Amino acid sequence: MSTRIAFLKGHGTENDFVIVPDPDNALELSPAAVAALCDRRAGIGGDGLLHVVRSAAHPEVRHLAAEAEWFMDYRNGDGSIAEMCGNGVRVFARYLQRAGLVGEGDLAVATRGGVKTVHIAKAAAGGDITVGMGKALLPEGDVTVSVADRHWPARNVNMGNPHAVAFVDDLADAGDLYDPPPFSPAAAYPDGVNVEFVVDRGPRHVAMRVHERGSGETRSCGTGACAVAVAAARRDGADPAATGSPVTYTVDLPGGSLVITERPDGEIEMTGPAVIVAEGEIDAEWLETVNP
Repeated sequence: MSTRIAFLKGHGTENDFVIVPDPDNALELSPAAVAALCDRRAGIGGDGLLHVVRSAAHPEVRHLAAEAEWFMDYRNGDGSIAEMCGNGVRVFARYLQRAGLVGEGDLAVATRGGVKTVHIAKAAAGGDITVGMGKALLPEGDVTVSVADRHWPARNVNMGNPHAVAFVDDLADAGDLYDPPPFSPAAAYPDGVNVEFVVDRGPRHVAMRVHERGSGETRSCGTGACAVAVAAARRDGADPAATGSPVTYTVDLPGGSLVITERPDGEIEMTGPAVIVAEGEIDAEWLETVNP
């Protein structure tokens, strides 16, 4: 293992990530190592880890190399693998731009949730990054989420990863969100679920809190914001596929705001900031001790 292992730290609306550039997929990052790196006291700290790999170098997505040069090998803060992370994709793209690997404009990023199209705006336009998040799937069936002795119906939305969206009277109803909110039926989410609690702020304007599967409550969740916007639109009687008109919602999260647009063809776009805040080196000897 190299004695010089670079890392960066970044966030998108305060959903923060450890970024580990590894173009040739030379690093073995076990779940224990990822969890140690994301530990906020004994490691670098983050809601998750962005492992930056060329698609051609990773067996899971080698078949996508012709479509997307780069693969976002995303891991949750507990070391588990996740299909997608919307804020993570924006930060991933910002890293590629900072490293001189891409410029302003459009690029494709491979994820376990498919290839995502990313647009990096000019700095003069605020530097926001827009991600094409694909289409939402709305599985049939009733879902319920719970906090203590309270229960709410939830909308089942899949954005490449699973979400349960519950509309509540007050965001405090979600409790502390340290532990995953119970849900039923268990068969709806065999691999766990991200749970969003949502309140209205105004016309096509909502606010949310989220428990991210494998990470706990986070300051922001991009796929969650998309799921919330779709659930809110359907609740409000808006379906772009039926009307032919796009629908846009502003979604406030503890770490900032994201703008979500669902187009008539079902494609969903998410726009928001992405910031790199630091860079440094991981101690290789320490990493070996936590990377069995």
